Amino acid sequence: MSAKTNASASAEPDAAAHPVSIVPPDTDAGSPGDALSASGAVDTPDEQAEAAAQPLFSDLGLSEPIQRAIDEAGYIHPTPIQAQAIPYVLMGRDVLGVAQTGTGKTASFTLPMLEILSGSRARARMPRSLILEPTRELALQVAENFVKYGKYLKLNHALLIGGESMAEQKDVLNRGVDVLIATPGRLIDLFERGGLLLTQTRLLVIDEADRMLDMGFIPDIEKIVGMLSPLRQTLFFSATMAPEIRRLADMFLQNPKEITVSRPSSVATTIEAGLVVVDEDDKRRVLRQMLRDDTVQNAIIFCNRKRDVDVLCKSLVKHGFSAGALHGDLPQSVRFSTLERFKAGDLKFLVCSDVAARGIDIGGLSHVFNFDLPFHAEDYVHRIGRTGRAGRTGHAYSLASPHDRGLAEAIEKLIGHPIPRLAVEGVTQLDWSEEERPRGGKGRGRGREKDDRRGPKSARPAATPAVPAEATPVPETAVAPPPPARKPPPPRHHRERELEDAAVQANGNPVTGFGTEVPAFMLLPRRQFTITPSADEESTHTADEPA
Repeated sequence: MSAKTNASASAEPDAAAHPVSIVPPDTDAGSPGDALSASGAVDTPDEQAEAAAQPLFSDLGLSEPIQRAIDEAGYIHPTPIQAQAIPYVLMGRDVLGVAQTGTGKTASFTLPMLEILSGSRARARMPRSLILEPTRELALQVAENFVKYGKYLKLNHALLIGGESMAEQKDVLNRGVDVLIATPGRLIDLFERGGLLLTQTRLLVIDEADRMLDMGFIPDIEKIVGMLSPLRQTLFFSATMAPEIRRLADMFLQNPKEITVSRPSSVATTIEAGLVVVDEDDKRRVLRQMLRDDTVQNAIIFCNRKRDVDVLCKSLVKHGFSAGALHGDLPQSVRFSTLERFKAGDLKFLVCSDVAARGIDIGGLSHVFNFDLPFHAEDYVHRIGRTGRAGRTGHAYSLASPHDRGLAEAIEKLIGHPIPRLAVEGVTQLDWSEEERPRGGKGRGRGREKDDRRGPKSARPAATPAVPAEATPVPETAVAPPPPARKPPPPRHHRERELEDAAVQANGNPVTGFGTEVPAFMLLPRRQFTITPSADEESTHTADEPA
C-alpha cells in the first residue's frame, strides 16, 4: 500500500516502499535538517549557503594529530553541541551541556580532553582526568571515542567497570593513566581499597547526569566529587534538565558556560515516530508483522521489565527471527558477546531493557521499537535517540494497549506534540480505555487463563446449597453402631500418682528417690580427703586466737 510520510522521511530513497503508513500530526514540517538526505547532499542553493556557513572542525583550535584522526573518521562539520562546547572546554571553563541523545555529546568532551592532556604524562595510581558514566556500555562507548580520536597521541586510558578483573585494572592504574573512564560503584570500591588516588585529577566529566539520577548514583557522585581537588575543571552533560539536575549542576560547577542546543526532552527531527494501540495479547503478533518489513534492516526492541525481555526474545527466536537479549541480569561476558554480534550484523534484532538505552551506538540503526511504553516519559527520548543519527532518517514505532493512555499522554506532553498513529496493514487499532489497567500484570499469566476458561464469575452457575445429613432419610438397617468413645489419657501428674500408689501397694512402703533401683556408681564408697593446713596458716591462726 502507499505510504504517507512526513517531510523528514521524503529524503529516503526507499521511503515509498514502506509497508506501513503514518498519518502525520498537525505540526509544522520542514525544519532545516529535513532537506538533508542520508548522504548529506544539499538540495537547494539556500541550504548550500547555510552549509557553507557551518563551522568546521579545523576552526575549533584542535591540534594536527587530533584533526587528522577526525578527517580519517570522515567528519567535517561539528554538531551544535560540539561547536559550542569545545572552545569553552579548551579555555578551561566549566561547561553545563544540555543536548538530546544522538547529538554528539561524547565527542564534545573527548576531543578537547585529548587536546588538554597531550602536554604531560600521568603518575602511577593518579589519573589526570576522570569520566563518570552510569553504565558499562556507555563507558565502553566513550573508550572507543578515545581510541578513534587519540590514535596519533601518546595517551592511554583505563576502564574501571564492574564485571572485569579488579587485579588487571589495578595493574593498568599502577602504570599511570591519563583518562580514567569509570562507573561510580567500581570507582568507590577501588578507592576504598587503596588502589586509586584522585588528588592529581584536574578534569572531571559527569556524563548522562539525568540517568545517574534515575539509577540512584547521586550520593556516590557527591562522594566522588568530595575526593577530588577543588581546583578542577568540571564538565556536566545531560539529556534533560530537571530541577534536581539543576541543583546538582549548581553544586558541582563554578561559573559554568551553559549550552543548550535544543529544548529539553525534544525528539530529533530526523526520527519518524508512530504509535499502534492494540490489545495486550496481540502485541507480539503485531510486532512480528512489523519486523518482517523489508525496510527493517536492524532494530532495537525495548521492554520495561527484564523478564519481558527474555520472554519476547524467546518468542522471536521461536518464530524464526535472529534476535538476542540484553539486560542487567545477564553476565557481563554474555552482554558483551550479544552486543558485539549485533554490531557485526550476526543478530538483526536486539531486545533490551532501559539499562542499555544509553549505551548502544550503532551506526545506521534503521528502527527502534517500544514493545512497552516506558514508565518514565524521559526514557522515550533516550530510547528512540538510538536511531536517526548523522542526518539519516530513523524510525521509532511504539506499541501500546488501551490502558496505556496515561503513559502516552505523559510522553506527548514532554516532547510537545502528539505521537501520530501508525496504520499497519491488517491491524485494527483500538481506542484508549478510560479504565485503569487490571491488577495482576499484563493479563497473560496462568492464573488469568484459568479464570477465563472457567468463565466470568457473574456467569457461573450458583452453587447448590448442601443438604444437612440429618435431613436425608436413611434406612435403619444401614445405620452402623457408633464406635466406642476413647477415654482421653489422664494428665501426666495423675499418671505419676497412680504409679506411686501401685508401688506402695506392692512393697508396703512408699518409694523414696530411686527406690531399690539405685545406679551402681552411686553405691561406690566416698573418698575421704584430709586437709592439712600449712605453716603460714597455722601461725596466722595462732596469732588470731585470744591470749
